[in-house]
Order: sequence, then structure tokens, then C-alpha cells
Amino acid sequence: MRQPIEERILFEDNHLLIVNKLPSEIVQGDKTGDVCLLDDVKSYIKETYNKPGNVFAGLVHRIDRPVSGAVIFAKTSKALSRMTLKIKEREFSKTYLAIVKNKPPQEAGELSDYMVKNETQNKSYIVSSNTKGAKLAQLRYRVIGSSDSYYLLEVELITGRHHQIRAQLAHMGCPIKGDLKYGFPRSNPDASISLHAYKVKFEHPTLKTPIEVKAPKPTGNPWDAFRIES
Repeated sequence: MRQPIEERILFEDNHLLIVNKLPSEIVQGDKTGDVCLLDDVKSYIKETYNKPGNVFAGLVHRIDRPVSGAVIFAKTSKALSRMTLKIKEREFSKTYLAIVKNKPPQEAGELSDYMVKNETQNKSYIVSSNTKGAKLAQLRYRVIGSSDSYYLLEVELITGRHHQIRAQLAHMGCPIKGDLKYGFPRSNPDASISLHAYKVKFEHPTLKTPIEVKAPKPTGNPWDAFRIES
């Protein structure tokens, strides 16, 4: 039994709804036909506010199915168009937590690579800059914790490419725990990967006030080995 939407709401007002996505949940419907978070959000809005007919809920951004954390939905078309523009113009900050087995070569740094997406494999690859279709991918990382077996990284996205964090950390020699697709040797028991969309920061699309929302880190092994400052 999945945890109800109302127990996972991180922020809500008349324009936005931010939900803590569970690992293995799909954000938007796909060929699997599995129930998606977007449909659950629409049902929540319809039932909570007794709205007749079709309910509007716009997906502002996506995170991968095995990833957990904050996902933003717009409750009005105005909020959706303005949030989409903020992401396009990089007036939007996303910070992730990633657990890796190998220690990065530096305690903190910036990764800058060129990537291409293989649609058939649903996988991205690091390539040379002159490769056809290559796009620049940039992120910042820093080590913020360690346990007997793993390291916890804080990752701030500068660009937003397909599977960017997964591919770039793996290319650095630090595949994310459980991420078989990018080189980690074993899967996690629940088929998740140890990557969590931890924090989003942006200016509210209508009120113009600063918004910062954090999604509590997952519980259980290996997350419990790390303390995250609130």
C-alpha cells in the first residue's frame, strides 16, 4: 500500500503542489500502464476541493522512476507556464543527495561533460564535444557524509540533461548505489537507486516570494547511516 498523497505533500497553495515522490513511482503515465503520480495528484485535488469535471494539474519537471524526492506540480496554467520558463532560463535550483560506494577524487568539484541520449536504451552516454547531438552537462558536487561502506554526495544541477547525475557520477568513477544501468554491481532490494531529489529553490510564479522546499531523505539502509542537516 503506497503512502497517500496527502501524507507526502511538502508545499501547497492555490498555484503549486510539491510532493515527495516514492522510489519506483512513475511521475507521468507510460507504456507500463502503472498508476502514475500525476493521476494521483489530480485525484487528490478533485477529492479534497470537490472539483467537478476534469482537474488541471501540470507537471513542472520529472525525476526518474527509481529516484525519490520533490516533484512540483502546477495547479493553474499560469503557474505552469511561468515555472516552465523559470526552468528554461535557469531561475530554478535543484539539489540532490546521492549515495556512492567510491570516494570522489576531490571532496568537492564541478563536472562538465558532453552527453548524448540513446532513446532505444533509455540511457545517456558521456561523449566528446564534437559528437553529433552532444549536449553540455554541468553539475556541482560535494561530499557531505561517509559511513563504513558509502559516501553521501550533495549534487546541484546546473543543466538538466537526461540521466545527468547518474551518468556523470558514474563517469567520475562513482556510480550511484543500486544503479545497474550505470555500473553499480548490485541492485537495491526495492529496485530504487540511492538518489533523492532533496531541495528545490525558486521564486514563486505569482507571488514573487522566495520558495525553498526540502524532501526528507529516505529511511532505511543505507540512508540511516547519514545525518542530514535541516
